[in-house]
Amino acid sequence: MAKLVECVPNVSEGRRGDVIDRMADAIRGTDGVRLLDRTSDVDHNRSVFTYAGEPDAVVRATHTLIDHAYREVDMNTHKGEHPRLGAVDVVPFVPLAGMTMEECVDLAHRFGREVATRHDVPVYFYAKAAMRPERVRLPDIRKPEYEGLGALLDTTHVPDAGPKRLHPTAGAIVVGARPFLIAFNIELDSTDLKLAQRIAKEIRESSGGLPAVQAKGFTLTDPPRVQVSMNLLDHTVTSLATVWQAVEMRATAAGVKVLRGELIGLIPLDAVLQVAAESLELDAFTRDRVIESHFLE
Repeated sequence: MAKLVECVPNVSEGRRGDVIDRMADAIRGTDGVRLLDRTSDVDHNRSVFTYAGEPDAVVRATHTLIDHAYREVDMNTHKGEHPRLGAVDVVPFVPLAGMTMEECVDLAHRFGREVATRHDVPVYFYAKAAMRPERVRLPDIRKPEYEGLGALLDTTHVPDAGPKRLHPTAGAIVVGARPFLIAFNIELDSTDLKLAQRIAKEIRESSGGLPAVQAKGFTLTDPPRVQVSMNLLDHTVTSLATVWQAVEMRATAAGVKVLRGELIGLIPLDAVLQVAAESLELDAFTRDRVIESHFLE
């Protein structure tokens, strides 16, 4: 079986369409890699690219993407709602087929060290590739954000690879290996940021909420509203339906309606089937009850 790995880089650019197009074209132009999805957000000023292929091809595509991003994005002038440390904020590798998590960890370490050498940029390893326990969670690494990171490079944020100084325009980068993650946002019919932040705090695991859930509250524009932005680290532990109900219940209690949900990137088929089973209360509903799944196998 061929080895397949997915990569989901988050780039700190979501407003300049021509720049985003060039980065997407750089990925598409790499032999052996298929660009599966691209999502950009103006308020977060961030783009997420999802692509897959054999490990060496994915590494080539990611180096090419970083080359483009580092030419185009200057963190000295970057502003956006989403926390970030660099022009290419985070690069996670995800095993898809014929690839173990241990192999993905090795790939992440190799790639991160290559980036540090090529660009003289500080690199942090997270998730399964973390080299110290306090760097397993991405929010813990990203907490100071770009503006505060420089002062911590000799103390709490000594890089795992690369120099103890920020790249003059690209900042720093986080590289890791992890299972499949679902990035899911829920928008509320309100401009009350404190409400979104309170709901996020109540539902995220780190505050005693739902297991395997990370969440933050953000303000969006055009039209003005707030958003509860989440990462579901394991949908078999906490499902999309469970998260939706938790947010909706708290919003309703505050007299606020839920406007819509939003997926960033891709979602596994089993997570969709899980929503159907839970929402419709279907008994013994498994993927073999879906006709297309027989052909997908």
